[in-house]
Amino acid sequence: SVDPVRDIEIINTELVIADLESVKKKRAGLAKDAKRGDKDAIAQDAVLAKLEPVLDAGKPALTAELTPEEKVVSKGFCLLTDKPTIFACNVKEGDLATADQNPYVKQVRDYVKTHLACEATVISAQIESDLIDLSDEEAKDFLKELGVAESGVGGLIRATYHLLGLRTYFTAGEKEVRAWTIHAGDTAPQAAGVIHSDFERGFIKAETVAYDDLTKLGSVAAARDKGLYRMEGKEYVVKDGDVMLFKFNV
Repeated sequence: SVDPVRDIEIINTELVIADLESVKKKRAGLAKDAKRGDKDAIAQDAVLAKLEPVLDAGKPALTAELTPEEKVVSKGFCLLTDKPTIFACNVKEGDLATADQNPYVKQVRDYVKTHLACEATVISAQIESDLIDLSDEEAKDFLKELGVAESGVGGLIRATYHLLGLRTYFTAGEKEVRAWTIHAGDTAPQAAGVIHSDFERGFIKAETVAYDDLTKLGSVAAARDKGLYRMEGKEYVVKDGDVMLFKFNV
């Protein structure tokens, strides 16, 4: 029988068991060093001591209540259940356009709403296979015939970015347009620093317009006339899809 949530729970249980065994082995390996007062071993064992009962209760490691410092230590253990998870719902070619109505997709989406660090996206492996040999224009026409705006890979990439707390902004010049990856919550100077440290150090302001507004209006001049092209300062938190021109002086 088809039951995606059941399958997810089975896999999660197997991962939790694997992590629990890993934690126990790690603690056993640290015991001697911790006993003789090794500070690093003591710090690691303290975090492992918090993780072990959580895993023993059948819960993933990422649900453990750890301080920011302890989370840094925990990452060094590379536990499987301490990582964010994306569930890719593979549907038939003809079902991609109506995936929202698929009861199994709905079950997975409902599941991720009540669990930490999870995302769900929909993809059709058959469609992705068909797209490989098509040109960009042919792929666009093919997807249009299927009633979808983009392939599932695009949604998968966005879900991955969102889950990892990443965002994208753009810079555009006469020669090229480039996309830059930043973290959610980064300010304009921090975003500028991704291009070059001098941009962040000497940041003055950022000329900014949303990608959707720019493509809809067709030009910076039109966006400026509509009041959508604006100047942002050091406290501005960059939004996903911003198109930016930085002013700096060093």
